[in-house]
Amino acid sequence: MQKSLDLLEQVVKAADSKQANDIVALDMKEVSLLADYFVILHANNERQLNAIARNILDEADEHGNEIKRIEGKDEGKWILIDLGDVIIHLFNEEEREFYKLERLWSDAGHVDISNWLD
Repeated sequence: MQKSLDLLEQVVKAADSKQANDIVALDMKEVSLLADYFVILHANNERQLNAIARNILDEADEHGNEIKRIEGKDEGKWILIDLGDVIIHLFNEEEREFYKLERLWSDAGHVDISNWLD
């Protein structure tokens, strides 16, 4: 099992390698008991959304991280992947704009992930 920051890096890199858009990582340690980090991103279409999710899940499995829950995979608009310390919200662009999770969790600090992006 990896430390939560290492897991966050793994998730961000896996999403970025499939050209995820506007990846944001929120430090949830002070504002929520759900997870240490939330990752929020969006994709251009359902196919890309599924490819990003599949890559994140493959990387988690490869590194021995438990996949606690996956929701929304069949709808193609919002996929939630719960890896315990890191929860990933994958959206299509319209759903992300509608739910505005970054604003909902505005008390959470942003994690600088720029060094992990290509």
